[in-house]
Amino acid sequence: MNSPQEITSLQSLTRRHFFGRCAMGLGGIALASLLSDKPLLGAAPGASANPMAPKPPHFKPRARNIIYLFMAGGPSQLELFDYKPKLVELNGQPIPQSFIEGKRFAFMGSSHGTNLLGTRRQFKQCGRSGAWVGELFPHTATIVDDITLVKSCATNLFNHAPAKLFMNTGSGQFGRPSMGSWVTYGIGSECDDLPGFVVLLSGPRGPRGGAVNWGSGFLPTSFQGVPFRSGGEPILDLTAPAGISAARQRQTIDAIRDLNLCRAVETGDPEINTRIAAYEMAYRMQSSAPELIDLSGESQATLELYGVEPGKPSFARNCLLARRLVERGVRFVQLYHTNWDSHGGPGENLQGDFEKVCRKVDRGQAALVKDLKARGLLDETLVIWGGEFGRTPMGENRDTTGRNHHIDAFTMWFAGGGVKAGRILGETDELGFNAVEDRCHVHDIHATILHLLGLEHTRLTFRFQGRDFRLTDVHGEIIRKMLA
Repeated sequence: MNSPQEITSLQSLTRRHFFGRCAMGLGGIALASLLSDKPLLGAAPGASANPMAPKPPHFKPRARNIIYLFMAGGPSQLELFDYKPKLVELNGQPIPQSFIEGKRFAFMGSSHGTNLLGTRRQFKQCGRSGAWVGELFPHTATIVDDITLVKSCATNLFNHAPAKLFMNTGSGQFGRPSMGSWVTYGIGSECDDLPGFVVLLSGPRGPRGGAVNWGSGFLPTSFQGVPFRSGGEPILDLTAPAGISAARQRQTIDAIRDLNLCRAVETGDPEINTRIAAYEMAYRMQSSAPELIDLSGESQATLELYGVEPGKPSFARNCLLARRLVERGVRFVQLYHTNWDSHGGPGENLQGDFEKVCRKVDRGQAALVKDLKARGLLDETLVIWGGEFGRTPMGENRDTTGRNHHIDAFTMWFAGGGVKAGRILGETDELGFNAVEDRCHVHDIHATILHLLGLEHTRLTFRFQGRDFRLTDVHGEIIRKMLA
């Protein structure tokens, strides 16, 4: 028989308290039922659903996946793709003031000259399209008939970290979601055992700005990019500690999940569901991630095509991993390679240093396009190449020759995924300073990328702090001339 104290305690409970605290709560049971649509690797019913589950786009897409080759530091288009004989002719002469009046540059004061600098590199026309390509990209020259070369790109910000943010998030301010986060938020991923948004890094250091370039901002953290290492353990601390069996680990994850579910019911905090999903994804990746980076099943011909050296991390290896990731259904793969900052001075000149960085990416990026095409994957995979801005037609007189940051005209290229093959879009003036035909702003590029994925950029929004945000802010026009 219940004591008077126990009866009083029961009487004080409201109907809401009763249903909330009965077992794990009726609300918790309902949530568990909703989340058990697809049990995760032996998880008991009630495990968190995958927030990366595929979602329908706004309309039929042309591309299903993206591989973004980000050349961090701003590659010089005037040495690679934008051939300007007039600039070579006027080498060493002062640039007309009409070009630079009112313009701001990162490093262009009294200590650095503003004389024109013609390229010292040889160019030739390649492929059926007749695209001009510099001598430092001999492998890339072989794929010009598979790409759209856009020579009239423009951006807003001229310093590295904010310009990288702008190219990746559509804003120079911290806290905005990256493009990969917007994409996976919009249409999820087709891979159950790897993240929907993967980041691969190569070069002497990481990109300026770091993880904010692939962060999820105010979107749920499920949608942020996950950096993978190209050798050894793909993600640090992914392997289970010694002496912990798979069964014991599964029991631990299940117990943590149940506690998190109870807390999710009480608070309604969506980040708790994100945490549940993260535990489950980490558990699955213990087998899928090591298998991903194991290239022993790749043919010798494929390794030679990319220029991959066994056991050695490189941009070429990351290109091959990118192909393997999209084969497995990963939605957005972003490769960052540094350092393209070519001001002149130690490690940053347009002679030996620029040659080295070009050599490190040329073979791998061309091989990626060829390999995707040979495997029938290029039609549904959009490959993007470019940096945060370009380089000025004027030189910088430091220890050795370089160029300054330039936001008014630079080159990007796109392949597959619904873009025209063998297309040259846009043009710059005879000095390569301004875009004079088909100017393509970063917001336009973002709108076009989303369009190719079946997403209307004005409809892909997230409400935060009282207003709807989107990748393109209040701007962006689809670049129709690029579309196949």
